[in-house]
Amino acid sequence: MSRINTNIPSIISQQNLMRSSKELSLRFERLSTGLKINRGADDPAGLIISERIKSDIQGVNTGIKNSERASSVISTTEAALNEVSDLLNSIKSLIVEAANTGGNSVEERQANQLQIDSAIDTITRISNTASFGGLKLLNGSLDYNLSSVKTSAITKVQVNNASLVNASSLQVTVDVVTSAQMAGLYYNPGTTNPGRLLSAMTIEVRGSLGTQVLQFPQSAPLSSVVAAVNNITAFTGVTASLVNNAATSGITFNSSGYGSDQMVSVQRIGGPVGAGDSFTQNLYKLDDNADPTTLGSPANWALADLARATNDTGQDVAALVNGSLASGRGLRLPVNSSSFGAEILLNRDFAIRPAAANSVFYVTGGGALFQLGQNVTALQQSNVGVPSMAATRLGGTLVGGVLQYLSSVKTGQGNSIAESLARGDFTAASEILDRSIDEVSTLRGRLGAFERNVLQTNVRSLQSAFENLTASNSQIRDADFAAETSALSRAQILSSAGTNVLGLANQQSQQVLQLLG
Repeated sequence: MSRINTNIPSIISQQNLMRSSKELSLRFERLSTGLKINRGADDPAGLIISERIKSDIQGVNTGIKNSERASSVISTTEAALNEVSDLLNSIKSLIVEAANTGGNSVEERQANQLQIDSAIDTITRISNTASFGGLKLLNGSLDYNLSSVKTSAITKVQVNNASLVNASSLQVTVDVVTSAQMAGLYYNPGTTNPGRLLSAMTIEVRGSLGTQVLQFPQSAPLSSVVAAVNNITAFTGVTASLVNNAATSGITFNSSGYGSDQMVSVQRIGGPVGAGDSFTQNLYKLDDNADPTTLGSPANWALADLARATNDTGQDVAALVNGSLASGRGLRLPVNSSSFGAEILLNRDFAIRPAAANSVFYVTGGGALFQLGQNVTALQQSNVGVPSMAATRLGGTLVGGVLQYLSSVKTGQGNSIAESLARGDFTAASEILDRSIDEVSTLRGRLGAFERNVLQTNVRSLQSAFENLTASNSQIRDADFAAETSALSRAQILSSAGTNVLGLANQQSQQVLQLLG
């Protein structure tokens, strides 16, 4: 059949040539970009998952940078804290040296005090000036802000971490469930010769600080026993008092502090054994089933609540903090959870009364927030509080029921060398220094643990995720050059063949002219 009005072979050739040209253009595009997916039409589903993976890759890469920056901040902070620690250790040595009054002169002690004052001022200067890229590190700007802290229940709070995601403040509720207790013994004088010892005796008094031996004559008044025990409190850690301030009511022997590390032991040495020892037979402690929170002070103890004993240990406070049980040490209550971590120093009256109303305070902001993951969620963030290292905020220690800080060791502030020497007691200054050293060491350890166990592991984890995500995205989106070059060769051949065939198809219609000849 010879028809010239419609050239069907030419149309067929054009369509195939068009397909070959599109295929050729596709291969050129993939080889020139290196991508298998350049637009949604190339692979709609592949484009969607690839774009999601790209977003994850960007987030992971930023998380790595954030973690490395956080590590730099922590390292800079730790370096400044190291200097503070060295200064505190030097102050400690100067105080110990000054206490050696038999081996140094007044001028030497005054020189030591000048060094102490200078070191304390330097600690405050470091606190005010330590910075990273304009970010103050130790002046308290990275500490948490608190409100509604009732000093009648809580003496001091140091918040280590708090999550404030999607909230303007964090409510913290403290509910004491186990009371803090001193170690305590009660001596009941009985009705025979009340208010006095029945016989001459030697008594061993042992506490958390050490052991001392006291000797008393027959019929020694109990008030003299109390005075003798209190005279050696610095050596034993044991205090004594007359019950209801009356010798006929007996004596209570108590540890000087609260907690399981406190103990009291009172024993007669070299006297009769067993029932013949009236002193030992009249020593009691609270029975294990007795509730000290309802009995109150030892002055209110009744014999029905007591058990014979010559030694006793204290008890640590325990409390529910936002519903989680926290076991303390003495009056100090450490709290450690992902949403809230702190060390809370409870007021004595609150810590010994589980029946008291809960204490509530609020964390209203502050702290250092580090974004460590690719998504802005609480699970991929870490909060760290860095308190002020100023001398007026460091080393808070209860001295005579009053919270005192490192600044009190300076000249004229209550615990200087001269003032401690006048009292004949360097205990307060030493305890403040020890507490300051512990606070700095604990903070350095906490920051070091955060850097090692959180930041460094997070970087390694994110680097692994970055590698795997990149490989996955490459598999989905990157062009396979071996396959693409093969397809390019095929498309080039088909395009050339299509062009030649289209020319032959167009020439076929001219053969009709021979029929008109």
